[in-house]
Amino acid sequence: LHDLMQLSIERLRRFFDGLALPSTMLDEALKLLLDEVRTRLKYLCDVGLGYLSLDRQSRTLSGGEVQRINLTTALGTSLVNTMFVLDEPSIGLHPRDMNRIVQAMHRLRDAGNTLVVVEHDPAVMLAADRLIDMGPGPGERGGRIVFDGTPDECRNADTLTGAYLGARKHVGLGMRRLVTEATPKLILEGATEHNLQNVQVAFPLQCLTLVTGVSGSGKSTLVQDVLVPALLRQFGKPTEGAGAHDRLLGMDHLADAVFVDQSPIGKTARSNPASYVGAWDEVRKLFAQAPLAIERNYGAGMFSFNAGDGRCGTCGGSGFEHVEMQFLSDVYLRCPDCDGRRFRAELLEVKLVRGAYQLSVADVLELTVAEATIVFSGDSAVVARLQPIVDVGLDYVRLGQPVPTLSGGEAQRLKLAGFLADAANGPRQPAAKKGTLFLFDEPTTGLHFDDIAKLMRSLRKLMDGGNSLIIIEHNLDVIRAADWIIDLGPEGGDAGGLVVCTGTPDDVKAHPSSHTGRALREYETTLGLATPTAEEGRPLQLLAKARRDAARVLTEGDNAIRIVNAKEHN
Repeated sequence: LHDLMQLSIERLRRFFDGLALPSTMLDEALKLLLDEVRTRLKYLCDVGLGYLSLDRQSRTLSGGEVQRINLTTALGTSLVNTMFVLDEPSIGLHPRDMNRIVQAMHRLRDAGNTLVVVEHDPAVMLAADRLIDMGPGPGERGGRIVFDGTPDECRNADTLTGAYLGARKHVGLGMRRLVTEATPKLILEGATEHNLQNVQVAFPLQCLTLVTGVSGSGKSTLVQDVLVPALLRQFGKPTEGAGAHDRLLGMDHLADAVFVDQSPIGKTARSNPASYVGAWDEVRKLFAQAPLAIERNYGAGMFSFNAGDGRCGTCGGSGFEHVEMQFLSDVYLRCPDCDGRRFRAELLEVKLVRGAYQLSVADVLELTVAEATIVFSGDSAVVARLQPIVDVGLDYVRLGQPVPTLSGGEAQRLKLAGFLADAANGPRQPAAKKGTLFLFDEPTTGLHFDDIAKLMRSLRKLMDGGNSLIIIEHNLDVIRAADWIIDLGPEGGDAGGLVVCTGTPDDVKAHPSSHTGRALREYETTLGLATPTAEEGRPLQLLAKARRDAARVLTEGDNAIRIVNAKEHN
């Protein structure tokens, strides 16, 4: 049994398919048992998990692998007349593996079941029998059904989803940065952790670098288990031991490294979007300047819900009371004294007047970010802190919404907004300053086409500040917009762990063995997306190089600036 548990599921399936027992042993019960074993192993291989072994610990599985195992469990039950509700089964899946998931869902449907799927992936949308599009916007601007029909009808519908499926809108590719011999690079040598097969790879810096590949090819191992711990250890940050590798070169090009994953920002309900990006500090200063606050000698500290005498004494400024239940989930009850408004009554008497608005400090916390940017349009310090939240597409969240209530994708985008706010409001540095390397783990999780477009603009802003980006990603819109791609594979598990190809999206599309390249070609054909020809792309490449050359300025004193001559790229 131990030997069988250590085999890959693909080899285990071949073993059971070829297993021939003496007829004297085979009774009806044993035949039924063998059929069940063979069927379940077949389902695991059908959804692309043949490279896993049965003794693999579940905590080491990626999100996409867990999703597919759950789907296999549903397939193995042989249920009929059942409704299955799936919440984004495409998370963590390469487009090659999406076909297998779609086939598995169709098999469930054809057996007489109903599937309701929450999804953003166009491959799943186009494979559906019926699409229900919610909108028209996020948050309070949504909540209505804007389209209900077939995928083909949706392509021509006057909705945001229809515009992207019909190729009337698309995620902008942005200004692609050229990677040349002179581009600084981070070089990882001899990575052998898990299924990596002595990988040597160069990550170009000061550009958008993507790590792609089919599920199980070694992307998370390469970035999360090897590269991130090695970088954090170099910069003196707490981290677990780095995965097996020989050495990491090129870190002298960087000032810092930050890994932005989808883990919750914090468990405390006191943290909210306004405080996370530093906007609440500016709002408190404005309240301290209100006439009644000056009259009563209220400083900015009185308008803090985390400390000071202004917060409600009963709930401590959280707005609710936390009741611990010994054997059940904890219960949160609205504070009976402040009624969830966090502050003492006399603090709420202080009003901030902005045009037609008269708002107390609790009223401000109830504003959405979009509403707050309108109310505080004349207060540049507040708007500067809130603008990054708008840029990453989270303008529908409330300023006082507890951070733990955000989804994984929202939490990751709020982290990005925090970095953008710090970059925009920090002290201006010389252009020659070393940048920070930001590493992201699938930041497009749970995002619509339009949200991805906003995210890409935010990532470009981060790069314009001299920073570098390395992203693990499966989304084909993001892959098309990358400056450089590192494609791992060719398959998952023991058949992966190699660098299949590196280069621009066009280089990857031209590679015959790359599943990512094949998926890119099919995606552009399916949605009718035009790819720029070499002649059309050349002026953009020259302009991008000219912009980088012009940005490479050397400050010598206050006014003496030497600008690189970009005449050849005029």
